[in-house]
Amino acid sequence: MSEAAPRYQFGDVSRVLEALIAADGTVAHAYANRASMGIAREGLLSLPDLADASFYISLLHGRHPGVIDYAATRSADNGARLWLIAAGDAFAAERAYMTQVTVAAGAAPSTAGQADCETAVSQQRHALDTLAQSDRRGCAMGAAMALILDWGAVRHVLDMTAIRAGLEPQPCALPDRATTLEVARAIGGDDIIDRAIQFGARQLLAQHRGLWDLLSARAAVRARTA
Repeated sequence: MSEAAPRYQFGDVSRVLEALIAADGTVAHAYANRASMGIAREGLLSLPDLADASFYISLLHGRHPGVIDYAATRSADNGARLWLIAAGDAFAAERAYMTQVTVAAGAAPSTAGQADCETAVSQQRHALDTLAQSDRRGCAMGAAMALILDWGAVRHVLDMTAIRAGLEPQPCALPDRATTLEVARAIGGDDIIDRAIQFGARQLLAQHRGLWDLLSARAAVRARTA
């Protein structure tokens, strides 16, 4: 985990979330950056690599209920209620989009250790489900907000996959960054809750980094055996 993101700043949880996304989110991962390159750029991933990414993103986040749905059952904060409803509805559309892109891109390329990789991502999904059902106030919301804040970079990879597969990317209706950070400020401000929000966010981002590390390793294995 990057140390560029501050561990904790009392009363300023929205800035901590922004710093975490910048330092530890998808946008900071080298392999994800290669996946999101435009079609005219050198070093971009092949369509099979993108199909691999789409398949595993769907394996991690394509099932209902997910992080946001579980968080909605754990949050009693009035300041988060409308955000959770909007985020849950919009992420349902994202699941449908993930499926559409994954089907269009084709099957994930055969790679040594396939079964182990799928097991690893299933374990990641279980870890996220557990995180989002935490009774520690603020933890599930921290995970849900980090997912929304990080999803823009993940979505860009899905959009590039769609384009390469001949699909028109669909609009994304998830709450925007400013709205999400406003919710963080509304429910934060208490030392214990802010720490829980930060913990949930860090754990969510750790699972995303783990996914991109796995995808990078799979691509390296395919390159060596090609």
